[in-house]
Amino acid sequence: MNTITPVFRIFDIDKAKEFYIDWLGFKVDWEHRFGDNFPLYMSISKGDIVMHLSEHYGDATPGSKIMINYTGLKEYCASLQAKDYRYFKPGVKDSHWDSYIMELTDPFGNRLMFNEPKTN
Repeated sequence: MNTITPVFRIFDIDKAKEFYIDWLGFKVDWEHRFGDNFPLYMSISKGDIVMHLSEHYGDATPGSKIMINYTGLKEYCASLQAKDYRYFKPGVKDSHWDSYIMELTDPFGNRLMFNEPKTN
């Protein structure tokens, strides 16, 4: 096994793209539908981070949480703050396990915890 790809449930394509693409800086790798009036399933990525977003009932449970190991977390947080996204004002804090973390919640209740170990 080489990789794990988390799947998050979404309920609004425009809101999902506003959060993940416009604000977080992911890109859409591909989108799939069985037809015009079917739910969307798409792959997004940012560097080596790959996630799937799905409108399909039963694909995932809203409120799930993933941890993303991220180098340059403080700089990334500053770039997000500069975009002044109206629904979230992120910050970086110290964890209890010698890392810096930034926790975000998407518009559907899914949680992303960005983690960067402290260097000595």
